[in-house]
Amino acid sequence: MSETVVTRFAPSPTGFLHIGGGRTALFNWLFARRHGGKMLLRIEDTDRERSTDAAIAAIIDGLEWLGLEWDGDTIYQFARASRHAEIAHELLGKGLAYKCYASAEELTEMRESARREGRPPRYDGRWRDLGGTQHEQDAIAEGRKPVIRLKAPREGETIIDDKVQGRVTFPNKDLDDLVLLRSDGTPTYMLAVVVDDHDMAVTHIIRGDDHLTNAARQKQIYEALGWKVPIMAHIPLIHGQDGAKLSKRHGALGVDAYRALGFLPAALRNYLVRLGWSQGDREFFTTAEMVEAFDLAQVGRSAARFDLVKLENMNGHYMRATPDAELTQMLIDTLPYLAGGEELAGKLDDALRAQLQAAMPGLKERAKTLVELLDGARFLYAARPLDMDAKAQEILSKGREHLPALIARLEALDNWTAGNAEAAVRTYAEETGAKLGQVAQPLRASLTGRGTSPGIFDVLEVLGRDESLARLRDQTQA
Repeated sequence: MSETVVTRFAPSPTGFLHIGGGRTALFNWLFARRHGGKMLLRIEDTDRERSTDAAIAAIIDGLEWLGLEWDGDTIYQFARASRHAEIAHELLGKGLAYKCYASAEELTEMRESARREGRPPRYDGRWRDLGGTQHEQDAIAEGRKPVIRLKAPREGETIIDDKVQGRVTFPNKDLDDLVLLRSDGTPTYMLAVVVDDHDMAVTHIIRGDDHLTNAARQKQIYEALGWKVPIMAHIPLIHGQDGAKLSKRHGALGVDAYRALGFLPAALRNYLVRLGWSQGDREFFTTAEMVEAFDLAQVGRSAARFDLVKLENMNGHYMRATPDAELTQMLIDTLPYLAGGEELAGKLDDALRAQLQAAMPGLKERAKTLVELLDGARFLYAARPLDMDAKAQEILSKGREHLPALIARLEALDNWTAGNAEAAVRTYAEETGAKLGQVAQPLRASLTGRGTSPGIFDVLEVLGRDESLARLRDQTQA
Protein backbone atom coordinates (compact mmCIF):
# COMPACT_ATOMS: atom_id res chain seq x y z
CA MET A 1 0.00 0.00 0.00
CA SER A 2 1.48 3.32 -1.07
CA GLU A 3 -0.30 5.61 1.40
CA THR A 4 0.02 5.31 5.17
CA VAL A 5 -2.68 3.03 6.50
CA VAL A 6 -4.84 4.70 9.14
CA THR A 7 -7.57 2.80 10.97
CA ARG A 8 -9.72 3.95 13.85
CA PHE A 9 -11.63 2.44 16.72
CA ALA A 10 -14.63 4.63 17.46
CA PRO A 11 -16.73 3.42 20.42
CA SER A 12 -19.73 5.20 21.91
CA PRO A 13 -19.15 5.76 25.65
CA THR A 14 -22.57 4.60 26.81
CA GLY A 15 -21.35 1.49 28.67
CA PHE A 16 -18.38 -0.82 29.13
CA LEU A 17 -16.08 -1.97 26.32
CA HIS A 18 -18.14 -4.89 25.01
CA ILE A 19 -16.30 -8.04 23.97
CA GLY A 20 -17.41 -7.39 20.38
CA GLY A 21 -15.94 -3.90 20.57
CA GLY A 22 -12.71 -5.40 21.88
CA ARG A 23 -12.51 -7.63 18.80
CA THR A 24 -13.22 -4.68 16.48
CA ALA A 25 -10.41 -2.73 18.14
CA LEU A 26 -8.12 -5.75 17.81
CA PHE A 27 -8.83 -6.14 14.08
CA ASN A 28 -8.17 -2.42 13.50
CA TRP A 29 -4.97 -2.59 15.54
CA LEU A 30 -3.68 -5.70 13.79
CA PHE A 31 -4.41 -4.33 10.32
CA ALA A 32 -2.65 -1.05 11.08
CA ARG A 33 0.36 -2.78 12.60
CA ARG A 34 0.56 -5.28 9.74
CA HIS A 35 0.88 -2.43 7.24
CA GLY A 36 3.09 -0.16 9.33
CA GLY A 37 0.26 2.30 9.86
CA LYS A 38 -1.61 3.90 12.73
CA MET A 39 -4.73 3.10 14.72
CA LEU A 40 -6.52 6.10 16.15
CA LEU A 41 -9.02 6.20 19.01
CA ARG A 42 -12.12 8.37 18.66
CA ILE A 43 -14.72 8.55 21.41
CA GLU A 44 -18.09 9.14 19.73
CA ASP A 45 -19.69 11.07 22.56
CA THR A 46 -22.26 13.09 20.62
CA ASP A 47 -25.09 11.39 22.56
CA ARG A 48 -24.68 13.67 25.56
CA GLU A 49 -27.46 12.11 27.60
CA ARG A 50 -26.05 8.59 27.47
CA SER A 51 -22.29 9.26 27.28
CA THR A 52 -20.52 9.13 30.63
CA ASP A 53 -17.01 9.74 31.93
CA ALA A 54 -17.12 6.34 33.66
CA ALA A 55 -17.78 4.61 30.33
CA ILE A 56 -14.93 6.51 28.67
CA ALA A 57 -12.60 5.43 31.48
CA ALA A 58 -13.78 1.82 31.16
CA ILE A 59 -13.14 1.80 27.39
CA ILE A 60 -9.64 3.21 27.76
CA ASP A 61 -8.84 0.86 30.64
CA GLY A 62 -10.11 -2.13 28.64
CA LEU A 63 -8.01 -1.25 25.59
CA GLU A 64 -4.91 -0.74 27.71
CA TRP A 65 -5.42 -4.06 29.51
CA LEU A 66 -5.85 -5.85 26.17
CA GLY A 67 -2.55 -4.32 25.07
CA LEU A 68 -4.06 -2.37 22.17
CA GLU A 69 -2.23 0.93 22.28
CA TRP A 70 -3.46 3.61 19.90
CA ASP A 71 -1.52 6.32 18.14
CA GLY A 72 -1.74 9.98 19.05
CA ASP A 73 -4.17 11.66 21.40
CA THR A 74 -7.68 10.37 22.02
CA ILE A 75 -10.16 12.31 19.88
CA TYR A 76 -13.55 13.32 21.29
CA GLN A 77 -16.23 13.74 18.66
CA PHE A 78 -18.42 16.19 20.58
CA ALA A 79 -15.52 18.66 20.79
CA ARG A 80 -15.58 18.89 16.98
CA ALA A 81 -19.28 19.83 16.68
CA SER A 82 -18.53 23.25 15.17
CA ARG A 83 -16.47 21.61 12.41
CA HIS A 84 -19.33 19.21 11.64
CA ALA A 85 -21.82 22.09 11.46
CA GLU A 86 -19.47 24.01 9.17
CA ILE A 87 -19.55 21.13 6.67
CA ALA A 88 -23.36 20.92 6.81
CA HIS A 89 -23.62 24.61 5.96
CA GLU A 90 -21.06 24.18 3.19
CA LEU A 91 -23.31 21.53 1.60
CA LEU A 92 -26.31 23.81 2.11
CA GLY A 93 -24.55 26.67 0.36
CA LYS A 94 -23.73 24.46 -2.64
CA GLY A 95 -27.31 23.30 -3.00
CA LEU A 96 -26.33 19.77 -1.99
CA ALA A 97 -28.38 19.97 1.21
CA TYR A 98 -31.55 21.80 2.19
CA LYS A 99 -33.53 23.04 5.16
CA CYS A 100 -36.41 20.85 6.17
CA TYR A 101 -39.18 22.29 8.34
CA ALA A 102 -41.26 19.11 8.71
CA SER A 103 -42.89 18.95 12.14
CA ALA A 104 -42.69 15.98 14.49
CA GLU A 105 -46.36 15.27 13.75
CA GLU A 106 -45.71 15.23 10.01
CA LEU A 107 -42.78 12.85 10.41
CA THR A 108 -44.92 10.55 12.54
CA GLU A 109 -47.63 10.54 9.89
CA MET A 110 -45.07 9.68 7.20
CA ARG A 111 -43.90 6.65 9.22
CA GLU A 112 -47.44 5.47 9.95
CA SER A 113 -48.50 5.90 6.32
CA ALA A 114 -45.51 3.88 5.15
CA ARG A 115 -46.31 1.16 7.68
CA ARG A 116 -49.93 0.96 6.49
CA GLU A 117 -48.78 0.64 2.89
CA GLY A 118 -46.07 -1.90 3.66
CA ARG A 119 -43.22 0.47 2.76
CA PRO A 120 -40.04 1.16 4.73
CA PRO A 121 -40.44 4.34 6.81
CA ARG A 122 -38.78 7.09 4.79
CA TYR A 123 -38.84 10.89 4.78
CA ASP A 124 -40.85 11.87 1.69
CA GLY A 125 -38.71 14.85 0.65
CA ARG A 126 -41.50 17.41 0.87
CA TRP A 127 -39.10 20.30 1.60
CA ARG A 128 -36.43 19.14 -0.83
CA ASP A 129 -37.31 21.24 -3.88
CA LEU A 130 -39.34 24.01 -2.32
CA GLY A 131 -38.80 27.19 -4.31
CA GLY A 132 -38.88 30.79 -3.17
CA THR A 133 -36.61 32.89 -1.02
CA GLN A 134 -35.51 31.94 2.45
CA HIS A 135 -37.94 34.54 3.81
CA GLU A 136 -40.82 32.93 1.94
CA GLN A 137 -39.84 29.46 3.19
CA ASP A 138 -39.66 30.72 6.77
CA ALA A 139 -43.15 32.17 6.40
CA ILE A 140 -44.52 28.82 5.23
CA ALA A 141 -42.76 27.07 8.08
CA GLU A 142 -44.54 29.24 10.65
CA GLY A 143 -41.52 29.78 12.84
CA ARG A 144 -40.39 26.15 13.03
CA LYS A 145 -36.66 25.55 13.40
CA PRO A 146 -35.36 23.54 10.44
CA VAL A 147 -33.03 20.58 10.24
CA ILE A 148 -30.52 20.36 7.41
CA ARG A 149 -30.90 17.31 5.20
CA LEU A 150 -28.59 15.89 2.54
CA LYS A 151 -30.03 16.09 -0.95
CA ALA A 152 -29.34 12.42 -1.64
CA PRO A 153 -29.49 10.92 -5.15
CA ARG A 154 -32.90 9.41 -5.92
CA GLU A 155 -31.99 7.40 -9.00
CA GLY A 156 -29.47 4.61 -9.43
CA GLU A 157 -27.58 2.74 -6.75
CA THR A 158 -25.02 3.29 -4.01
CA ILE A 159 -22.44 0.52 -4.08
CA ILE A 160 -20.08 -0.52 -1.31
CA ASP A 161 -17.14 -2.67 -2.41
CA ASP A 162 -16.58 -4.18 1.00
CA LYS A 163 -13.39 -6.08 1.83
CA VAL A 164 -15.36 -8.64 3.84
CA GLN A 165 -18.93 -8.56 2.56
CA GLY A 166 -18.04 -8.14 -1.11
CA ARG A 167 -20.04 -5.90 -3.45
CA VAL A 168 -23.15 -4.63 -1.66
CA THR A 169 -25.75 -2.64 -3.60
CA PHE A 170 -28.33 -0.22 -2.18
CA PRO A 171 -31.06 1.21 -4.45
CA ASN A 172 -31.05 4.96 -3.86
CA LYS A 173 -34.85 5.02 -3.77
CA ASP A 174 -34.58 3.16 -0.45
CA LEU A 175 -32.21 5.74 1.09
CA ASP A 176 -33.99 8.96 2.04
CA ASP A 177 -32.53 12.41 2.64
CA LEU A 178 -30.77 11.92 5.96
CA VAL A 179 -30.50 14.66 8.56
CA LEU A 180 -27.06 16.26 8.81
CA LEU A 181 -27.80 18.96 11.37
CA ARG A 182 -30.60 18.85 13.93
CA SER A 183 -32.93 21.76 14.57
CA ASP A 184 -30.86 22.79 17.60
CA GLY A 185 -27.78 23.03 15.40
CA THR A 186 -26.08 19.85 16.65
CA PRO A 187 -24.64 17.42 14.08
CA THR A 188 -25.94 13.89 13.62
CA TYR A 189 -23.83 10.78 13.99
CA MET A 190 -23.84 10.19 10.22
CA LEU A 191 -22.30 13.57 9.43
CA ALA A 192 -19.87 13.58 12.36
CA VAL A 193 -18.43 10.17 11.44
CA VAL A 194 -17.75 11.20 7.83
CA VAL A 195 -16.15 14.52 8.75
CA ASP A 196 -14.01 13.00 11.48
CA ASP A 197 -12.82 10.09 9.34
CA HIS A 198 -11.90 12.51 6.56
CA ASP A 199 -10.11 14.96 8.85
CA MET A 200 -8.28 12.10 10.59
CA ALA A 201 -7.13 10.78 7.18
CA VAL A 202 -8.66 7.38 7.89
CA THR A 203 -7.92 5.01 5.00
CA HIS A 204 -9.71 1.87 6.22
CA ILE A 205 -12.93 1.60 8.21
CA ILE A 206 -13.15 -1.79 9.95
CA ARG A 207 -16.33 -2.19 12.02
CA GLY A 208 -19.30 -4.47 12.67
CA ASP A 209 -21.62 -5.40 9.81
CA ASP A 210 -24.50 -3.77 11.67
CA HIS A 211 -23.05 -0.54 10.19
CA LEU A 212 -23.41 -1.70 6.59
CA THR A 213 -26.49 0.41 5.85
CA ASN A 214 -24.76 3.36 7.52
CA ALA A 215 -21.92 2.84 5.06
CA ALA A 216 -24.22 3.53 2.10
CA ARG A 217 -25.56 6.72 3.67
CA GLN A 218 -22.09 7.89 4.65
CA LYS A 219 -20.75 7.22 1.15
CA GLN A 220 -23.39 9.59 -0.20
CA ILE A 221 -22.07 12.33 2.11
CA TYR A 222 -18.49 11.65 0.96
CA GLU A 223 -19.52 11.90 -2.66
CA ALA A 224 -21.49 15.10 -2.12
CA LEU A 225 -18.38 16.65 -0.57
CA GLY A 226 -16.07 15.30 -3.26
CA TRP A 227 -13.99 13.45 -0.67
CA LYS A 228 -12.25 10.11 -1.16
CA VAL A 229 -14.26 7.28 0.40
CA PRO A 230 -12.19 5.11 2.78
CA ILE A 231 -11.90 1.39 2.10
CA MET A 232 -14.55 -0.41 4.15
CA ALA A 233 -14.60 -3.82 5.82
CA HIS A 234 -17.71 -4.81 7.78
CA ILE A 235 -16.96 -7.78 10.00
CA PRO A 236 -19.65 -10.24 11.16
CA LEU A 237 -21.09 -9.88 14.62
CA ILE A 238 -20.40 -12.35 17.40
CA HIS A 239 -23.19 -14.78 18.30
CA GLY A 240 -23.66 -17.15 21.20
CA GLN A 241 -23.31 -20.91 20.95
CA ASP A 242 -27.03 -21.12 20.13
CA GLY A 243 -26.60 -18.88 17.09
CA ALA A 244 -28.48 -15.96 18.61
CA LYS A 245 -26.97 -12.48 18.86
CA LEU A 246 -24.51 -12.40 21.72
CA SER A 247 -26.04 -11.20 24.97
CA LYS A 248 -25.26 -11.30 28.67
CA ARG A 249 -26.77 -14.77 28.99
CA HIS A 250 -24.05 -16.03 26.63
CA GLY A 251 -21.30 -14.41 28.67
CA ALA A 252 -21.26 -11.15 26.71
CA LEU A 253 -19.57 -9.08 29.36
CA GLY A 254 -17.35 -6.07 29.23
CA VAL A 255 -13.65 -6.62 28.63
CA ASP A 256 -13.06 -5.59 32.26
CA ALA A 257 -15.18 -8.53 33.42
CA TYR A 258 -12.91 -11.00 31.63
CA ARG A 259 -10.00 -9.62 33.62
CA ALA A 260 -12.02 -10.17 36.81
CA LEU A 261 -12.77 -13.72 35.65
CA GLY A 262 -9.04 -14.38 35.52
CA PHE A 263 -8.26 -14.39 31.80
CA LEU A 264 -4.87 -13.31 30.49
CA PRO A 265 -4.81 -10.47 27.93
CA ALA A 266 -2.72 -12.53 25.51
CA ALA A 267 -5.19 -15.43 25.67
CA LEU A 268 -8.17 -13.15 25.13
CA ARG A 269 -6.44 -11.50 22.16
CA ASN A 270 -5.75 -14.91 20.65
CA TYR A 271 -9.32 -16.05 21.21
CA LEU A 272 -10.84 -12.86 19.79
CA VAL A 273 -8.71 -12.90 16.64
CA ARG A 274 -10.02 -16.40 15.91
CA LEU A 275 -13.63 -15.19 16.11
CA GLY A 276 -14.21 -14.52 12.44
CA TRP A 277 -10.62 -14.69 11.15
CA SER A 278 -8.68 -17.83 10.44
CA GLN A 279 -5.47 -19.12 8.98
CA GLY A 280 -6.28 -22.72 8.24
CA ASP A 281 -6.87 -24.75 11.39
CA ARG A 282 -4.21 -22.98 13.43
CA GLU A 283 -5.44 -22.00 16.89
CA PHE A 284 -2.55 -20.39 18.74
CA PHE A 285 -0.75 -17.20 17.69
CA THR A 286 1.64 -14.94 19.50
CA THR A 287 0.82 -11.26 19.09
CA ALA A 288 3.73 -10.87 16.67
CA GLU A 289 2.44 -13.81 14.63
CA MET A 290 -1.05 -12.27 14.55
CA VAL A 291 0.36 -9.00 13.23
CA GLU A 292 2.33 -10.81 10.55
CA ALA A 293 -0.58 -12.99 9.43
CA PHE A 294 -3.68 -10.80 9.75
CA ASP A 295 -5.46 -10.11 6.48
CA LEU A 296 -9.00 -8.89 5.81
CA ALA A 297 -9.31 -11.46 3.02
CA GLN A 298 -9.33 -14.19 5.68
CA VAL A 299 -12.21 -12.67 7.65
CA GLY A 300 -15.36 -14.70 7.02
CA ARG A 301 -18.85 -13.34 6.39
CA SER A 302 -20.62 -15.65 8.83
CA ALA A 303 -21.22 -14.69 12.44
CA ALA A 304 -18.63 -16.09 14.83
CA ARG A 305 -19.81 -18.08 17.86
CA PHE A 306 -18.54 -17.23 21.31
CA ASP A 307 -17.64 -20.28 23.41
CA LEU A 308 -16.62 -19.56 27.01
CA VAL A 309 -15.37 -23.14 27.54
CA LYS A 310 -13.06 -22.82 24.54
CA LEU A 311 -11.78 -19.49 25.87
CA GLU A 312 -11.08 -21.11 29.26
CA ASN A 313 -9.15 -23.94 27.61
CA MET A 314 -7.10 -21.47 25.57
CA ASN A 315 -6.43 -19.45 28.70
CA GLY A 316 -5.24 -22.59 30.50
CA HIS A 317 -2.83 -23.24 27.64
CA TYR A 318 -1.43 -19.71 27.95
CA MET A 319 -1.07 -20.01 31.71
CA ARG A 320 0.87 -23.26 31.47
CA ALA A 321 3.13 -21.72 28.81
CA THR A 322 3.87 -18.61 30.89
CA PRO A 323 7.11 -18.71 32.94
CA ASP A 324 6.45 -19.12 36.65
CA ALA A 325 7.89 -15.75 37.71
CA GLU A 326 5.92 -13.95 35.03
CA LEU A 327 2.66 -15.73 35.90
CA THR A 328 3.20 -14.99 39.59
CA GLN A 329 3.53 -11.30 38.78
CA MET A 330 0.42 -11.43 36.57
CA LEU A 331 -1.57 -12.94 39.43
CA ILE A 332 -0.29 -10.32 41.89
CA ASP A 333 -1.06 -7.48 39.47
CA THR A 334 -4.60 -8.80 38.96
CA LEU A 335 -5.44 -9.30 42.65
CA PRO A 336 -7.37 -5.98 42.91
CA TYR A 337 -9.82 -7.26 40.28
CA LEU A 338 -10.24 -10.86 41.50
CA ALA A 339 -12.88 -11.95 44.00
CA GLY A 340 -10.99 -12.83 47.16
CA GLY A 341 -7.81 -11.20 45.87
CA GLU A 342 -7.69 -8.76 48.74
CA GLU A 343 -6.95 -11.58 51.21
CA LEU A 344 -3.72 -12.56 49.45
CA ALA A 345 -2.86 -8.91 48.76
CA GLY A 346 -3.13 -8.14 52.46
CA LYS A 347 -0.74 -10.93 53.43
CA LEU A 348 1.71 -10.69 50.56
CA ASP A 349 5.33 -10.25 51.60
CA ASP A 350 8.61 -11.43 50.11
CA ALA A 351 8.40 -14.83 51.79
CA LEU A 352 4.82 -15.51 50.60
CA ARG A 353 5.68 -14.28 47.13
CA ALA A 354 8.59 -16.74 47.02
CA GLN A 355 6.27 -19.54 48.17
CA LEU A 356 3.72 -18.60 45.54
CA GLN A 357 6.32 -18.73 42.78
CA ALA A 358 7.74 -22.01 44.08
CA ALA A 359 4.24 -23.54 44.04
CA MET A 360 3.41 -22.17 40.58
CA PRO A 361 4.45 -25.24 38.52
CA GLY A 362 1.91 -27.40 40.34
CA LEU A 363 -0.74 -24.69 40.63
CA LYS A 364 -0.89 -23.73 36.95
CA GLU A 365 -1.24 -27.33 35.81
CA ARG A 366 -4.62 -27.46 37.56
CA ALA A 367 -5.97 -24.02 36.70
CA LYS A 368 -7.55 -22.52 33.59
CA THR A 369 -7.95 -18.98 34.96
CA LEU A 370 -6.27 -16.73 37.49
CA VAL A 371 -9.36 -17.15 39.67
CA GLU A 372 -8.74 -20.90 39.81
CA LEU A 373 -5.04 -20.24 40.34
CA LEU A 374 -5.81 -18.00 43.29
CA ASP A 375 -8.19 -20.57 44.71
CA GLY A 376 -5.57 -23.29 44.36
CA ALA A 377 -2.94 -21.12 46.06
CA ARG A 378 -5.10 -20.32 49.07
CA PHE A 379 -3.55 -23.12 51.14
CA LEU A 380 -0.28 -21.18 51.15
CA TYR A 381 -1.66 -18.34 53.27
CA ALA A 382 -4.68 -19.93 54.94
CA ALA A 383 -4.86 -19.36 58.71
CA ARG A 384 -4.51 -22.32 61.06
CA PRO A 385 -6.41 -24.39 61.91
CA LEU A 386 -7.44 -24.85 58.28
CA ASP A 387 -11.08 -24.98 57.22
CA MET A 388 -11.65 -28.38 55.66
CA ASP A 389 -13.84 -28.81 52.60
CA ALA A 390 -16.23 -31.78 52.48
CA LYS A 391 -13.80 -33.96 50.54
CA ALA A 392 -10.95 -33.26 52.96
CA GLN A 393 -13.19 -34.12 55.93
CA GLU A 394 -14.13 -37.40 54.29
CA ILE A 395 -10.48 -38.28 53.60
CA LEU A 396 -9.43 -37.54 57.17
CA SER A 397 -12.29 -39.54 58.63
CA LYS A 398 -10.79 -42.60 56.94
CA GLY A 399 -7.05 -41.90 57.11
CA ARG A 400 -6.28 -39.70 60.12
CA GLU A 401 -4.66 -42.65 61.95
CA HIS A 402 -1.65 -42.44 59.61
CA LEU A 403 -0.76 -38.91 60.66
CA PRO A 404 1.17 -39.51 63.96
CA ALA A 405 3.57 -41.95 62.32
CA LEU A 406 3.98 -39.75 59.26
CA ILE A 407 4.75 -36.75 61.48
CA ALA A 408 7.50 -38.76 63.17
CA ARG A 409 9.03 -39.81 59.84
CA LEU A 410 8.93 -36.26 58.50
CA GLU A 411 10.35 -34.75 61.71
CA ALA A 412 13.36 -37.02 61.30
CA LEU A 413 14.31 -35.56 57.91
CA ASP A 414 17.66 -33.76 57.91
CA ASN A 415 16.97 -31.97 54.63
CA TRP A 416 13.40 -30.81 53.98
CA THR A 417 12.87 -31.38 50.27
CA ALA A 418 10.06 -32.81 48.16
CA GLY A 419 12.25 -35.77 47.21
CA ASN A 420 13.18 -36.62 50.79
CA ALA A 421 9.58 -36.24 51.97
CA GLU A 422 8.37 -38.54 49.20
CA ALA A 423 10.98 -41.17 50.08
CA ALA A 424 9.94 -41.10 53.75
CA VAL A 425 6.23 -41.42 52.94
CA ARG A 426 6.79 -44.20 50.42
CA THR A 427 8.89 -46.13 52.95
CA TYR A 428 6.12 -45.81 55.52
CA ALA A 429 3.51 -47.04 53.02
CA GLU A 430 5.64 -50.06 52.08
CA GLU A 431 6.31 -50.96 55.70
CA THR A 432 2.63 -50.80 56.66
CA GLY A 433 1.31 -52.38 53.47
CA ALA A 434 -0.83 -49.30 52.72
CA LYS A 435 -1.26 -47.91 49.23
CA LEU A 436 0.53 -44.64 48.61
CA GLY A 437 -2.77 -42.85 47.96
CA GLN A 438 -4.17 -43.99 51.31
CA VAL A 439 -1.23 -42.29 52.97
CA ALA A 440 -0.77 -39.27 50.74
CA GLN A 441 -4.42 -38.22 50.75
CA PRO A 442 -4.63 -37.57 54.53
CA LEU A 443 -1.44 -35.53 54.15
CA ARG A 444 -3.05 -33.49 51.36
CA ALA A 445 -6.22 -32.87 53.33
CA SER A 446 -4.29 -31.85 56.45
CA LEU A 447 -1.92 -29.52 54.63
CA THR A 448 -4.34 -27.81 52.23
CA GLY A 449 -7.87 -28.35 53.59
CA ARG A 450 -8.77 -29.68 50.13
CA GLY A 451 -9.23 -33.00 48.41
CA THR A 452 -7.13 -31.80 45.46
CA SER A 453 -3.94 -29.76 45.30
CA PRO A 454 -0.58 -29.61 43.57
CA GLY A 455 1.69 -32.60 44.16
CA ILE A 456 1.62 -33.23 47.89
CA PHE A 457 5.40 -33.54 48.22
CA ASP A 458 5.83 -30.20 46.45
CA VAL A 459 3.27 -28.78 48.90
CA LEU A 460 5.39 -30.01 51.83
CA GLU A 461 8.51 -28.38 50.40
CA VAL A 462 6.79 -25.07 49.62
CA LEU A 463 5.11 -24.79 53.03
CA GLY A 464 8.36 -25.64 54.80
CA ARG A 465 9.08 -27.83 57.80
CA ASP A 466 7.54 -25.76 60.59
CA GLU A 467 4.25 -24.88 58.90
CA SER A 468 3.79 -28.38 57.46
CA LEU A 469 4.32 -30.12 60.79
CA ALA A 470 2.11 -27.62 62.61
CA ARG A 471 -0.77 -28.25 60.18
CA LEU A 472 -0.38 -32.01 60.52
CA ARG A 473 -0.39 -31.79 64.32
CA ASP A 474 -3.60 -29.71 64.17
CA GLN A 475 -5.34 -32.69 62.58
CA THR A 476 -4.06 -35.21 65.11
CA GLN A 477 -5.71 -33.08 67.78
CA ALA A 478 -8.98 -32.59 65.89
